[in-house]
Amino acid sequence: MQRTSGIAALVALTTLAAGAPAYATERPPREITATVETPALFDDEAGGDADADDPAIWINSADRARSLVIGTAKNGGLRVYDLAGRQIQSIATPEGGRFNNVDIMTGFRLGKRKVDVAVVTDRGLDKLRIYRIEASGLTDITAADVPLLFSKDEAEVEEQATGYGVAVYDRYAVVSRRHSTRLGIFRLEEKNGKVTYRTSDLLDLPREFRLPNGDTWSPCAEPGEDPQVEGMVVDAEAGVLYAAQEDVALWRINLKGGAFSSIPRVVERVAEYGIPATYDPESEECVVDYPNDPGFGGRIHADVEGATIYPTGRRDGYLIVSSQGDSRFFVYDRRTNKPLTIFTVTDGNRTDGVQHSDGAAVTAVALPGYPKGLLVLHDGENVPNDGRTSTNFKFVDWRKLGLRS
Repeated sequence: MQRTSGIAALVALTTLAAGAPAYATERPPREITATVETPALFDDEAGGDADADDPAIWINSADRARSLVIGTAKNGGLRVYDLAGRQIQSIATPEGGRFNNVDIMTGFRLGKRKVDVAVVTDRGLDKLRIYRIEASGLTDITAADVPLLFSKDEAEVEEQATGYGVAVYDRYAVVSRRHSTRLGIFRLEEKNGKVTYRTSDLLDLPREFRLPNGDTWSPCAEPGEDPQVEGMVVDAEAGVLYAAQEDVALWRINLKGGAFSSIPRVVERVAEYGIPATYDPESEECVVDYPNDPGFGGRIHADVEGATIYPTGRRDGYLIVSSQGDSRFFVYDRRTNKPLTIFTVTDGNRTDGVQHSDGAAVTAVALPGYPKGLLVLHDGENVPNDGRTSTNFKFVDWRKLGLRS
């Protein structure tokens, strides 16, 4: 039986704090370059409809040199890379599947063993898929009868308002719903040597907002769609979920056990917050009325994406998010959420830069070639591309950010 959080009704009445955030004059972004990039993926028939999206980093505790980066490729399934960016495994989706986001859960008890698993949202089928991780690659351990995440039946799955973003903590996965403001918490459980899950809590973020001038605003979208969340990360030590509602804001939500336990509050709004916009059915795009910007937005240019945390202590460290609209990355203090710095990833001698990044993952664990940690970023416009739509993942040495580690 699904349980909806007792704070859900209160969230619907949330009004964001009056006035635009007060930010100091911004310095130019720090420009850094990637060290390694993964092979190009191509989103066409010849490329197997592979479209890189979201990465996760698995640390091999027995041999850090054999740690892995796992990335989703949507219709192209999963790709598994070594620390040199070489592909060591490709996993196809099940029929009708489309893999969107991935996160790593460590120490999951499977029978008499504790294993690490990759938790993947299959937005094509509205399910989670679970893979056991070993140095040699991934093995599917999803139970055959796992339930639908959000849809009531297969007919609703066809509408594709399905499982989208994912972030894990303890034995839970927080999953967002595509074209919806809904978030769900699902508890992973063993079943006859495989892994299934059950709903633990549900929460709906706002879809409409009262502006400081008294107006009501909703972000522009295709009719019938609500402002969705994709990028998410859980700060397990603090019991906090950061959820990036793409066209609205980065939210901070407290967690307790398998439940949402606080009214969400905003870390930062997108720059387009409050600006009137109209959906054009011919172009299937939103026409934004920038001259009538009321000035209530933040610095992040929609979509806000790719949240990840670099720890420097039990509660200290950095929260990083992608400003997808202008290809910048914002760094916040993990404890206070105070804005700290901005960076971009530009063309280097060995790799091209990062544009319109969707997913991000970081680790503070020392790895070969990355003694202070590794940052992996999705690149939405990989080049060279032979005139085709190309994407991949860029590996960045943490030291290049110039932040304390």
